[in-house]
Amino acid sequence: MTNKLFSPPSVGLDAAVVTLQRQGYAVLGAQSVHALAHTTATDLQALVSSWNDLPADQYLKDGGRYRRRRHASYIVQGDDVQAVPHRAHWQPLEYNALHGGMQRWFEPVATTTTALPAWSQLLCALAQLCSHLKGAQPWYVEAHQFRIDTTDGIGRPTPEGAHRDGVDLVAVFLVDRQGIKGGETRVFEADGPNGQRFTLSEPWSVLLLDDARVIHESTPIQPVAQGGHRDTLVVTLRSGRFQDDA
Repeated sequence: MTNKLFSPPSVGLDAAVVTLQRQGYAVLGAQSVHALAHTTATDLQALVSSWNDLPADQYLKDGGRYRRRRHASYIVQGDDVQAVPHRAHWQPLEYNALHGGMQRWFEPVATTTTALPAWSQLLCALAQLCSHLKGAQPWYVEAHQFRIDTTDGIGRPTPEGAHRDGVDLVAVFLVDRQGIKGGETRVFEADGPNGQRFTLSEPWSVLLLDDARVIHESTPIQPVAQGGHRDTLVVTLRSGRFQDDA
């Protein structure tokens, strides 16, 4: 595993929708995220400390101890963000061969985090972007805080491998990356030969994915310094209803 970083193919905010329509994914740098969500670097920095208080993922089937996370669910329409009662995260085996079919009750995102204005601003911005792509409607949104660490020498951001999530839009925000090598993002056409590899390294840059058109994964990480870890915020948006085992 090398430590070479391939620069992401970032586009400006004005090109985000057309890029998603053309190729099924787009990367925005932090400045474009600020413009999208009407936030500042200070606003987003206020969220970062909450990644130091994520409980261990108790559902990893590979026996690993490398993932910590919290989860929250919302219905978002326009500027209206409605939190729903805490619920299990569920995916069918079709989309997650490793952890699909399980009701995974992760600890909720802390109220001290969700009360910060930047949290709702990010969710609203993504819902509005999704409405530009798919038509205005309520969006069923799940937000996941992840920390992948190197406690056991290796951490796997996507232990299920290359996958889709069964939603309409996926947003993967790189929050922090410290003392690691690896963690390369790979995006492939779901029904074609093309793919691209790159490494998200700028805090609060984001990878946007049209989930019906592309599959994605992130490669394992290894430490180059003590305490190496990779923090992300993953937000998924789905039309109609949440995925659940009903």
